[in-house]
Amino acid sequence: MCLAWVVATATAAASAPNPVRAEVASPGTATRQFAAQVLWAGDHRQRPFAVVDKRAATIAVYSGRGQLVGTTAALLGQAPGDRSEPGVGLRTERRQLRPSDLTTKAGRFDAEPGLHISGDHVVWLDYEDALAIHRVRAGPQRADRLQRLGRGSAAERRVSAGCVVVTDAFFDEVIAPVLGRARGVVYVLPEQGNWQTLWPELAGAGA
Repeated sequence: MCLAWVVATATAAASAPNPVRAEVASPGTATRQFAAQVLWAGDHRQRPFAVVDKRAATIAVYSGRGQLVGTTAALLGQAPGDRSEPGVGLRTERRQLRPSDLTTKAGRFDAEPGLHISGDHVVWLDYEDALAIHRVRAGPQRADRLQRLGRGSAAERRVSAGCVVVTDAFFDEVIAPVLGRARGVVYVLPEQGNWQTLWPELAGAGA
């Protein structure tokens, strides 16, 4: 449910790149613990993966071997909630989004590179719901959103229409080479309740 409507594109698989400097010193505790459970269970199936922590408004990206590639602040949906409203994808396409549509839904997504209709590269999580990872877009709100990414609190970063939005640099240096070349997995942790409810099979991994 972001304003960017994405178009899937086929891409060739590529090996994971060498780690680059992260824009945030390290992932938060919730992200680290969840990533460890993913690796214990092998749920990512050796594909690169990312963990979006909605409460902290961050994203951490890992290689298929579980090596942290980068982590950064992210803009997320301004409306609270972990589910998408029915029909949000069609309303996105028609630019008829309602306030309740502006959520970043939680879940496990088989991510795939794609293109925005403008030609910009994105990584989409759910095509039908128009949910994607992309750069901060051009427009009158760009400067404010970049400022929020640089210095804003987690609450101040809840300004997107639902997509996971990162800086150009992070998209180009981390997202594009890791998730933008082949299929991956993106886990969006819920903000209401705990992730163990969504993924009980991961909660017991490594126990």
